[in-house]
Amino acid sequence: MSFGELFILAVGLSMDAFAVAVCKGLCFRKIKFGNALTVGLWFGIFQAGMPVIGYILGVQFREQISAVDHWIAFVLLGLIGANMIKEACAKEDCEGVCSADEDMELNPKSMLMLAIATSIDALAVGITFAFLNVSIVPAVSLIGVITLVCSTAGVYIGHAFGARLKSKAELGGGIILVLMGFKILMEHLGILSF
Repeated sequence: MSFGELFILAVGLSMDAFAVAVCKGLCFRKIKFGNALTVGLWFGIFQAGMPVIGYILGVQFREQISAVDHWIAFVLLGLIGANMIKEACAKEDCEGVCSADEDMELNPKSMLMLAIATSIDALAVGITFAFLNVSIVPAVSLIGVITLVCSTAGVYIGHAFGARLKSKAELGGGIILVLMGFKILMEHLGILSF
């Protein structure tokens, strides 16, 4: 994968975390940079860590399924993207993201659950990286940094504009992932060459 492709993929993956960060922004009466950065760090670290786990798992099976790896990448990215699109169209609000007590917004237990929930799709992308022989360290570093920046900004955006951008972010991220999966499949089938 080229840097541009990895960048686009990282942006697509970060949209789930961005959407939840937007909701977190609604939970604070007053935004402090430290709070926004904390949200960004939780999501960025998990979004970078999960592909490493997926990559390690994928490397174990890379030799056995190298003939169909492009199909696996296509299906995984397509399913993740389709799920994000479905969530965007569900018109869910930010219910369940805010704590009853504002002081508990950054509670490690709740942030851990949110970070895991928003990064499960990155685990599947890590498996895809193993099949595509992607250089894992630069890839996960880029994913982590982009998610950190998007999530930190998402807290501010959510505080300023409300949840209006949540579904648009999930929709955009889902479309990006579906298109990336389609592109990988078309390249491996020899239909496209970039």
